[in-house]
Amino acid sequence: MIVLDGDNVTIKEIEKVLFQSHSVKASDESWNKVKSSRKVVEDITDEGKVVYGVTTGFGKMSDVLIDSKDTEKLQLNLIRNHSSGVGEPFSEVVSRAMLLLRANTLLKGFSGVRPKIIEQLIMYINKRITPIIPQQGSLGASGDLAPLAHLALTLIGEGKVYYKGQKMETIDVLKEEKIEPLTLTAKEGLGLINGTQAMTAQGIVAYIKAEKLCRQVEMSSSLTFEALSGITDVFDERIHAVRGYNEQIEVAKRMSTYLAESKLTTRQGELRVQDAYSLRCIPQVHGATWQTLNYVKEKLEIEINAATDNPLIFDNGNNVISGGNFHGQPIALAMDFLCIAMAEIANITERRIERLVNPQLNDLPPFLTPDPGLQSGAMILQITAASLVSENKTLAHPASVDSIPSSGNQEDHVSMGTIGARHANQIVDNVRNVVAIELMCAMQACEFKGKEKMSSYTRVILEKGREIIDSMNQDRVFAYDIEKINEWLLEGNWDDFLVN
Repeated sequence: MIVLDGDNVTIKEIEKVLFQSHSVKASDESWNKVKSSRKVVEDITDEGKVVYGVTTGFGKMSDVLIDSKDTEKLQLNLIRNHSSGVGEPFSEVVSRAMLLLRANTLLKGFSGVRPKIIEQLIMYINKRITPIIPQQGSLGASGDLAPLAHLALTLIGEGKVYYKGQKMETIDVLKEEKIEPLTLTAKEGLGLINGTQAMTAQGIVAYIKAEKLCRQVEMSSSLTFEALSGITDVFDERIHAVRGYNEQIEVAKRMSTYLAESKLTTRQGELRVQDAYSLRCIPQVHGATWQTLNYVKEKLEIEINAATDNPLIFDNGNNVISGGNFHGQPIALAMDFLCIAMAEIANITERRIERLVNPQLNDLPPFLTPDPGLQSGAMILQITAASLVSENKTLAHPASVDSIPSSGNQEDHVSMGTIGARHANQIVDNVRNVVAIELMCAMQACEFKGKEKMSSYTRVILEKGREIIDSMNQDRVFAYDIEKINEWLLEGNWDDFLVN
C-alpha cells in the first residue's frame, strides 16, 4: 500500500503502483488539510467574495462575476468545454499516473476541493478505472488543461475509460461498480485541471523506462566491446577520477565488472593503441546521460509533490492568492534534456552497430552472416537503427523553445512541456529498439569469436538471449526478433544480470 500525503511520494513508489499493482490511500493528516481548505472555499461562496475561478469566469473572462446559483454549472461547463484534446490516447499506465499525481497534489490542501473528489480519484486508481485521455491539445500552461479535463470528465460519469482490458463508456463502468458520478461544486473543476500532471505523468513513465534502458545498454555495449576486441585500459579508474564526474566513474566501474576475466578484450598496444570513440568513450557519453537522468529525476520528484493549482489557499483561508504554479517550464526543460540525452545513447549505440557489421571495421564476417552474398545478415538491422537515430534527431528538437499566445493573449507564454514529455517517451522507445539491435548483433558476433571466451556476465546474457531468439545463421524476418528482444528489455527482470 502506497500512502499519498502530498509531500513525500517518490518515483519508486509510483512505479510500484503503475507496474506492480500496489494500491494507494491518503494519509490521515492530509485529509485534515483538505477539509480545512474546503471550508475556505465554502466561506468564499457564502460571502460572495471575488476569487478567480470560484466566483469568476476563467482565463480572459476572469473579470466576469458568476452568480452563486450558477456555481455548479460553471464547473461543469469548464470540464466539458476544456475536454477538447485530440489524437491517440495516452497509454493506460500514463493515465493511471495522472490520477495518482492529481490526487497527491490535491492532498496538499491548497486547492479547496471536497474530500470526495480525492476519494473518487483514489477509487479509480485502486479499481483500475482509467480515463482515456487524448495526448494532444496541451500547451503546458495554464497547466495541462485539455488532458486533465478529460480525466475530470470521467469523474462526473462522462467520457470513456479503460476497464478490465476494454474501452468502455464511463457511466456503464460506474453502474457496474455501483459508484455515483460526482457533481462538481465551487472551484472543483478548476482544481482538477490546473496543473502539470499530464506532462509529469508521461515524464515519469519515460524516465522509468529510460533509467532501466541505460543500465541495459551498458550490458549490450559490453558484448560489443568483446566482439570488437576492445581495449579495457579505457575503464581504468584513474582516467575517470581526474575528470571528476561521478556518473562517468560509475559507468567505467560497471563496464570493468562486466568485462572482468574476458578473454576477448585486449590491452593497450596488443592489437592497436586506441579504439574508436564509440568504444573508448562509453563512460564519458553514457555517464553524461546518467547525469541528465539524475537531473530529470530530481525535477520530477519535486513536481510530483508540488501544488500546481491556481488560486492557492494559504493561512487557513486568510490569503487566497492567484499565481502561476501551473506553468510547466521546469518539467518542459527537463523533458527536452531527457530527449537529447537519450537520443545520444542511440547515436553512440548505432555507431557500435556499424562497427559490428562493417567488415572494413572489424575481423568478423560481413554483416555477421556465415554465408555473405547469398545472405544479407545484419545489413538491414543497421539501416533500421540508423533510421531510428535520425528520427530521434527530429524528436529531440526542444519543445520548450517554442511558445504561442492563447486565451485572448492572457496566457501569452506557455511551456510546451507536454509535447516535450511525449517526445521523450517516443525517443526512449526508439532507443530501446536500437539497443535491441545492438544486442542481437553483439550476441552473433561474440558467437563467432567464441562464447567460451566471454566474461561470466556477458555469457549469461548471451545464453538468456538465445532462449529468446535463435542465432542469425539464416536470413529470416528479423523484425520479429527485434520485437522479442525489445519486449525482453522492456518487461524482463534484469536485476540478476546487472550490477548497481
